Amino acid sequence: MRVRVAIALILLVAAKVATVAVPAVFGRAVDVLEADTMDTAASGAIAVPVSLLIGYGLLRVGQQAFAELRDFVFAKVGQRAIRAIALTVFKHLHALALRFHMDRQTGGLSRAIERGIKGIDFLLRFMLFNILPTLVEIGLVCAILWSLFGFVFSAITFVTVVIYIIFTFSFTEWRLKYRRAMNDSDSEANTKAIDSLLNFETVKYFGNEAHEARRYDVSMQRYEKAAVKSLTTLSLLNVGQGLIMALGMTILLVLSGFRVADGAMTVGAFTAVNLYMMQLFQPLNFLGFVYREIKQSLVDMEQMFGLLEQNREIEDAPGARNLVVDDGVVRFEHVSFSYDARRPVLRDVDFEVPTGSTVAIVGASGAGKSTISRLLFRFYDVEDGTISIDGQDIRAVTQDSLRAAIGIVPQDTVLFNDSVFYNIQYGRPSASPAEVEEAARLAQVHDFVMSLPDGYNTRVGERGLKLSGGEKQRVAIARTILKAPKILLFDEATSALDTHTEREIQAALEQVSADRTALVIAHRLSTVVNADEIIVLDGGVIIERGRHDELLTLDSAYAELWRRQQAAARREEEIAADMADGVFIPAPAVRA
Repeated sequence: MRVRVAIALILLVAAKVATVAVPAVFGRAVDVLEADTMDTAASGAIAVPVSLLIGYGLLRVGQQAFAELRDFVFAKVGQRAIRAIALTVFKHLHALALRFHMDRQTGGLSRAIERGIKGIDFLLRFMLFNILPTLVEIGLVCAILWSLFGFVFSAITFVTVVIYIIFTFSFTEWRLKYRRAMNDSDSEANTKAIDSLLNFETVKYFGNEAHEARRYDVSMQRYEKAAVKSLTTLSLLNVGQGLIMALGMTILLVLSGFRVADGAMTVGAFTAVNLYMMQLFQPLNFLGFVYREIKQSLVDMEQMFGLLEQNREIEDAPGARNLVVDDGVVRFEHVSFSYDARRPVLRDVDFEVPTGSTVAIVGASGAGKSTISRLLFRFYDVEDGTISIDGQDIRAVTQDSLRAAIGIVPQDTVLFNDSVFYNIQYGRPSASPAEVEEAARLAQVHDFVMSLPDGYNTRVGERGLKLSGGEKQRVAIARTILKAPKILLFDEATSALDTHTEREIQAALEQVSADRTALVIAHRLSTVVNADEIIVLDGGVIIERGRHDELLTLDSAYAELWRRQQAAARREEEIAADMADGVFIPAPAVRA
């Protein structure tokens, strides 16, 4: 890459030398033609300066050829840099804590990255090969005009250029507020559009298509106003730039005209001055455009580089080692945690999951059950206490090795918009098709997949929307089985399944976790009756613990929860039986 940059800079210099030489050669050719015309007017024979004209043609060709070769050589450098920066941002986003991703707006985030990448592309192509070379060319032209025609010509040219640059820069700075307003409105509109499309079914359920359209149109209306102001002020900028250059060129041409009339300047020199000004006008006009675009690109890049400045929050400790799992003993020692200091979620939670044992954590919604899984995966760090695996504090080991040792079936299963095969193989990307199929069989999903028209190649849609909740969860279970971790974590793993399927999956999960450490977070108590220990959480505090029979004997919180769930299950079975027999079940009466 460095060699390519060096070659590109050499070609850049060659192109600028050819560019500056063109007017001088052309002016010299005009002078020769004029002199020959006067000397040979009587005979009618004119000596054509063929060598000068050929040289002029070669310089014109070289001017373009060197520039194109420069772009040809530099293309790979620019694209490699874009790729590297995009990858850096992508990796950083995945390294950020769960707290950031729970607050993010996906539409605005994706648009910020897209604009930032385009801004980098523009900067790389124009900053190196247009801004600096144009400034060098301006200096060369002023020096040539001074040496050929005197200080006055050089001074007029320099003053014109300075006024042009000052006007362009100051006016562009003033216009940036409209570009920022455009970006903000664009991100807002894109966020609302993506959020609405991701929640397509909810929009349809409530018939709120018109409401969503109005929300989107409000953002687009703001974008329209900012864009109109940006475009109209751009026209004013262009008019001002053209006026300044026209005045400078007119003054120089009038001055040159008087000098030709006085015999102090040749027609060729007059032509050269005109060519120099025209040649200078093009890069200057382009300089204004490039500066505007660079400033706008910097505005576009602000948000993207702001992402890189986001604190990762959860990072590997200096000198962190890989987690070594032999027995797979998970230990929570006096753990306390809160998402917000004003509302504690876990308080002094203390338990152990021995080797090959299954420990279940139950409790009402909001008791802190899912927080335990997030802490175990180190999506957050505990505030007090310690979480360890085989005696190793998870804060002292690498995050990659920690998460490689744990397999999870989450409560809210989200699949990639790809095939069923890809989503199962995601648990271990190097797995063979036979291993993927075996995992699907253990998760009781193979028969369902084979019933699909495209089998394992069936695409599941955005976030897996083409599959039912139970089907998605069985794919997630297969994915975790394929990962073959030492520690298993089931977070409401069967919550979306019917009773019959739940029993089948439960048997498969017990078989898979037989020789592994398993932590089960459950709402349905029927799924954890065989656990080695059941921990009851309430308000982030452990209020009961023991085996199923022991907790029923206590006749306290767990027993009460068990009775309520059993009564609800019996009622569901009675309703299902009545419906099977054709008995109509009226809806409960609503009292005023």
